[in-house]
Amino acid sequence: MVTAIILLIVAVLCVFAVFRELKTKNFFAVLFAGASALMFGWFSIMTIYANLFAG
Repeated sequence: MVTAIILLIVAVLCVFAVFRELKTKNFFAVLFAGASALMFGWFSIMTIYANLFAG
């Protein structure tokens, strides 16, 4: 469960990075921060789901 929480924190930080890089118009960084936010968010949500419901 600790892994899921760490992944969720990283995903939230990636979302902040997307908005920061949009403001500076660095679209290459927006692409990577957005992809990282999606990946880390997906893995954190699925890890929490697996721990709670899959048993």
